[in-house]
Amino acid sequence: MKFSLAWLRDFLETDATAEEIAAKLTAIGLEVEALEDPAARLAGFRIARVLTAERHPNADKLQVLTVDSGDGPPLQVVCGAPNARAGLVGVLGLPGAVVPADGFELKQSAIRGVESNGMMCSSRELELGDDHAGIVELPKDARVGMAFADYAGSDPVFDVAVTPNRPDCMGVHGIARDLAAAGLGTLKAKSIESVPGGFPCPTEIRTDDPEGCPAFYGRVIRGVLNGESPAWMQARLKSAGQRPISALVDITNYVMLGWGRPAHAYDLTKLSGAVVARRAKDGEGVTALNGKHYLLDHEMTVISDDAQVHDIAGIMGGEHSGVSETTRDVLLEVAWFDPARIARTGQALALSSDARSRFERGVDPGFVEPGLELLAKLILEICGGEASEIVRAGAPPSGQHTVSYGPALCAQLGGVDVKPPRQREILESLGFTVVESEPRWVVTAPGWRPDIDGPADLVEEIVRIHGLDQVPSTPLPRADGVARPTATPAQALERRLRRAAAARGNVEAVTWSFLPEREAEAFGGGAWSLANPISEDMKVMRPSLLPGLLAAARRNLDRGAASVRLFEIGRRYMAEGERPTLGLVLAGERTPRGWANGKAQTFDAFDAKAECLALLGEAGAPVENLQVMGDSGAEFHPGQSATLRLGPKTVLARFGMLHPRTARAFDLDGPVAVAELFPDALPAKKSGGFARPAYAPPPLQAVTRDFAFLVPETLPAGDLVRAVRASDKANIVAARVFDLFAGMGVPEGQKSLAIEVTLQPGEKSYDEADLRVIAERVVAAASKLGATLRG
Repeated sequence: MKFSLAWLRDFLETDATAEEIAAKLTAIGLEVEALEDPAARLAGFRIARVLTAERHPNADKLQVLTVDSGDGPPLQVVCGAPNARAGLVGVLGLPGAVVPADGFELKQSAIRGVESNGMMCSSRELELGDDHAGIVELPKDARVGMAFADYAGSDPVFDVAVTPNRPDCMGVHGIARDLAAAGLGTLKAKSIESVPGGFPCPTEIRTDDPEGCPAFYGRVIRGVLNGESPAWMQARLKSAGQRPISALVDITNYVMLGWGRPAHAYDLTKLSGAVVARRAKDGEGVTALNGKHYLLDHEMTVISDDAQVHDIAGIMGGEHSGVSETTRDVLLEVAWFDPARIARTGQALALSSDARSRFERGVDPGFVEPGLELLAKLILEICGGEASEIVRAGAPPSGQHTVSYGPALCAQLGGVDVKPPRQREILESLGFTVVESEPRWVVTAPGWRPDIDGPADLVEEIVRIHGLDQVPSTPLPRADGVARPTATPAQALERRLRRAAAARGNVEAVTWSFLPEREAEAFGGGAWSLANPISEDMKVMRPSLLPGLLAAARRNLDRGAASVRLFEIGRRYMAEGERPTLGLVLAGERTPRGWANGKAQTFDAFDAKAECLALLGEAGAPVENLQVMGDSGAEFHPGQSATLRLGPKTVLARFGMLHPRTARAFDLDGPVAVAELFPDALPAKKSGGFARPAYAPPPLQAVTRDFAFLVPETLPAGDLVRAVRASDKANIVAARVFDLFAGMGVPEGQKSLAIEVTLQPGEKSYDEADLRVIAERVVAAASKLGATLRG
């Protein structure tokens, strides 16, 4: 929310500087995101008088001006404005000044062969308005040589981030109240006088939706003149980022931004019959003030007459009944809408507005009639006319509620000892009513504070106004001795996996937990969708980490990355709950082209498998016992993917090449290898105590033996290796494939696999008989898979 220092001082009597106010606002929980000084943007611009205006010798539409800048001899300036003439008082930008509208730095230069020492400026160039037809014309008595920033009275502008729980600070008055409570000034008493009605309201006003609109107040003002709003009001609206439109519109915006009370003005001649707050009908539509047409449903509250809908209640008025410069009779609407209804309607229509941001937080229900009186008073003062009597349809909720509070809670919950009298002073300065009793106080929260729900909220109010910097730093208690580890086994496992993946040359990524529906569908669809997503691209809870990583890989490849190795540790959201997962994407070049290997080599499924085995080994999985099986998922290439399992049911990982169809869904060209590890599927470790067992190296040297088998072409090499290892567990400590051959000398439909077996003797070295027995066991185990020993 933006507002100027001058606007704040309309409500707050203070001598504090803008910097002091900004610091205090942040200290009490109203973070100032920016403090803008418009005067700084106007540095280098001063008031100047045109002494002479002569035709440019080389251009028909340019003039050569002699300008008195108030300091030194007159300056020569080339100008193309049609209203430039001798005697005009305007704004001169000197060399070195930066034009606010486009950031252009003025320099001394020659224009069509004539030297120019600056620029006479228009309103648009100074961002003072939209007029660009000519240069600014100031009154004749404007002091020549005066800095234009001083003449214009440019005020510092605060940009405050108001949290959703503070609807009372969605108006300048509420912010002033907080500053006064914090001791930075005195809140000015602004009584709102009643505006007597001179005639009965000619329009029937009622609410047929007491749940969505419990209170709907209105009155007519006839005979208004809807011209420009006063300069002081326009200045305040501009400081808030609002564009002045007309007096009636500006007054409603001024009341909304000043007091946090949205209102709406209708052109009475464009209404027919009664004006009613009601539920919309399914299929009804309205063209809003933003020019867009919206289809409504029965869950939404609207304002309508006998003919059509005129207002999406609490969000935006309709284009048809809006006021214009020809409006003479106006109907004012001030209502109280259910915050939840407004929020749901805005989300369903994807429609945001200043009114919605206030109504969905909860405006003060006690300010319905005062807000209408204030609105009418300003219109009568600025636009003239005569006001009708007020029509009150329904009644707003009280908004006030009581909380039982003990002053000792401030020290217990807030960690700072504030004396009870000071606590009461703070609460009362914020608008609370305090009745002291024993042992607890009865505190009544004002209607503009719907966020106060219990005593802890009162402690927060007291502590933030007293000063968060006054809360002492207190260390948490800890037990004597060596600190115990705080990470859970699952967290420790994630840390090991993260370090191992990074050590292998992969780069960690952190992607959103939400996906577009189209990306989730590429991985089987998500089990959970958000009812109120930030955007349609963040609607589905991810069923896999791979979509986010693939999107990140695509962005990197599109920006020229030759090789992408990304991993992420996070959560997948399945129908049965969350599952911790490590996702991995390998795209682009595995090795670049070079003299040793020729063309660049891309990643393949075996690269993804190698990463899986390395990471599972780091996680403590029995890698040597893992089985390679199919059924990796439809998003994987069916012939180049697999799963790693402990037994037929426990899937520890899946890996392989991305299916071409899936790659196209993510706009990826070329082969992409991917993998997912499931740490929660790892078998729990047996507790072996804190200390590791002592390492005892074997006393005898290991022995290796090679075996070459003819096996069916379809037999996975891993199955043969596992069978060989299991044939004699007492002696065989390792087995690996070192050769694969198919071709001459190998029968059709078969292949030759050569396996190196490592034997570790125990108490004595092997003799020939021992090795013969072990070899027979290896051959027998292999024969059960259809393998025969090559001669």
